[in-house]
Amino acid sequence: METIKITTEFIKLEALLKYAAVTGTGGEAKLVIAEGMVKVNDEVCTQRGKKIYPDDTVKFEHNVLKVAKA
Repeated sequence: METIKITTEFIKLEALLKYAAVTGTGGEAKLVIAEGMVKVNDEVCTQRGKKIYPDDTVKFEHNVLKVAKA
């Protein structure tokens, strides 16, 4: 599990995937989200603009991201 620290109140899901280098581009992030390949708090999420807050967990393939307040 990798901890991603944010300084803002939230980060959008597609931005998180790109920021954490889980996807190479924003376009790739949009694609994997739209295809239902990403889970937020153990639920499949297809909303690329979903707001991810501290203590949320995002899973994509073998990557597990825990968001924390910086």
